[in-house]
Amino acid sequence: MTRTKLSDELWHKLFIILRQINIYNKPNLRRTVEGMLYRIRVGCPWRDLPSYFGHWSSIYHQYRYWRKTGK
Repeated sequence: MTRTKLSDELWHKLFIILRQINIYNKPNLRRTVEGMLYRIRVGCPWRDLPSYFGHWSSIYHQYRYWRKTGK
Protein backbone atom coordinates (compact mmCIF):
# COMPACT_ATOMS: atom_id res chain seq x y z
CA MET A 1 0.00 0.00 0.00
CA THR A 2 1.44 3.34 -0.98
CA ARG A 3 1.27 6.33 1.29
CA THR A 4 -1.46 8.06 -0.72
CA LYS A 5 -3.70 5.13 -1.59
CA LEU A 6 -5.97 2.80 0.32
CA SER A 7 -5.84 -0.84 -0.65
CA ASP A 8 -8.92 -2.16 -2.40
CA GLU A 9 -9.74 -4.30 0.63
CA LEU A 10 -9.59 -1.34 3.04
CA TRP A 11 -11.55 0.85 0.65
CA HIS A 12 -14.30 -1.77 0.40
CA LYS A 13 -14.62 -1.91 4.20
CA LEU A 14 -14.63 1.87 4.49
CA PHE A 15 -17.13 2.19 1.64
CA ILE A 16 -19.58 -0.05 3.50
CA ILE A 17 -19.28 2.19 6.56
CA LEU A 18 -19.76 5.34 4.46
CA ARG A 19 -22.91 3.90 2.87
CA GLN A 20 -24.29 3.07 6.33
CA ILE A 21 -24.04 6.74 7.34
CA ASN A 22 -25.78 7.85 4.13
CA ILE A 23 -22.79 9.10 2.16
CA TYR A 24 -23.68 8.50 -1.46
CA ASN A 25 -21.31 7.11 -4.05
CA LYS A 26 -20.34 10.16 -6.08
CA PRO A 27 -17.85 9.80 -8.96
CA ASN A 28 -14.69 10.81 -7.03
CA LEU A 29 -15.65 9.61 -3.56
CA ARG A 30 -12.60 7.41 -3.12
CA ARG A 31 -10.17 10.15 -4.13
CA THR A 32 -11.97 12.66 -1.92
CA VAL A 33 -11.75 10.37 1.11
CA GLU A 34 -8.11 9.57 0.35
CA GLY A 35 -7.39 13.30 0.16
CA MET A 36 -8.97 13.82 3.57
CA LEU A 37 -7.02 10.94 5.04
CA TYR A 38 -3.80 12.19 3.45
CA ARG A 39 -4.31 15.66 4.89
CA ILE A 40 -5.04 14.26 8.37
CA ARG A 41 -2.07 11.88 8.20
CA VAL A 42 0.45 14.43 6.91
CA GLY A 43 -0.91 17.51 8.67
CA CYS A 44 -0.50 19.81 5.68
CA PRO A 45 -2.72 22.82 5.00
CA TRP A 46 -5.68 22.12 2.74
CA ARG A 47 -4.13 24.25 -0.02
CA ASP A 48 -1.07 21.99 -0.08
CA LEU A 49 -2.95 18.79 -0.95
CA PRO A 50 -1.39 17.13 -4.01
CA SER A 51 -3.42 17.70 -7.17
CA TYR A 52 -3.83 13.92 -7.48
CA PHE A 53 -6.76 14.15 -5.04
CA GLY A 54 -8.56 16.87 -6.97
CA HIS A 55 -9.00 20.55 -6.18
CA TRP A 56 -8.26 21.20 -2.52
CA SER A 57 -11.31 23.42 -1.99
CA SER A 58 -13.71 20.69 -3.16
CA ILE A 59 -12.23 18.24 -0.67
CA TYR A 60 -12.24 20.86 2.09
CA HIS A 61 -15.90 21.77 1.51
CA GLN A 62 -16.94 18.11 1.50
CA TYR A 63 -14.98 17.51 4.70
CA ARG A 64 -16.54 20.59 6.32
CA TYR A 65 -20.04 19.52 5.28
CA TRP A 66 -19.57 16.02 6.69
CA ARG A 67 -18.23 17.48 9.96
CA LYS A 68 -21.12 19.93 10.23
CA THR A 69 -23.72 17.22 9.64
CA GLY A 70 -22.07 14.79 12.06
CA LYS A 71 -20.95 12.26 9.47
